[in-house]
Amino acid sequence: MVLTAVTKTQPAEALAAALATGQRLFGENRVQEAQAHWAELRSRVPDLELRLIGPLQTNKAADAVALFDVVETLDREKLADALATAAAKAGRTLRVLIQVNTGEEAQKAGVPPEEADGLVRYARDKGLIVEGLMCIPPADEASGPHFALLRKIARRNGLDTLSMGMSGDYETAIRFGATHVRVGSALFGERNRSETPSSD
Repeated sequence: MVLTAVTKTQPAEALAAALATGQRLFGENRVQEAQAHWAELRSRVPDLELRLIGPLQTNKAADAVALFDVVETLDREKLADALATAAAKAGRTLRVLIQVNTGEEAQKAGVPPEEADGLVRYARDKGLIVEGLMCIPPADEASGPHFALLRKIARRNGLDTLSMGMSGDYETAIRFGATHVRVGSALFGERNRSETPSSD
């Protein structure tokens, strides 16, 4: 199991402290904030891995491709098109996860579970490297059934990576086979709660 340290809204001192412990895998929710956090540090920390764990607009695809090693929030064909085009222009292949809206919540990003297989195929056909799946269960429901559903979808698509579990439910996620957990507040303390919850 791999720990993704979620650094959104965190100050530079917190990032430096995490790097000092040897942590090298970080998750960010917004492209612009990630650029402010990591653009300079990337050149000084060659083994750094950055993962986008928040929703992505298609007009930010090129910026995301330039900064992130993995985009965990691919949830629609239009975004797959934009990422594939940006990756081709940059001369690189892009690793992605498909975000599945396991609770089918209208306010939340992610492809509906019944459409996940089709999006996996579409992204692969576009030349994206689909490594696995990601989900954020509904806050008011037990997370276990959602993690089980994500694992089932992953298995039938031959996918090994499951990014699931945050500060409040990562232990449950690990029991259901999470390969990556996204932990922010448990590492850095509580963040500004005026933000809309998304990926810890």
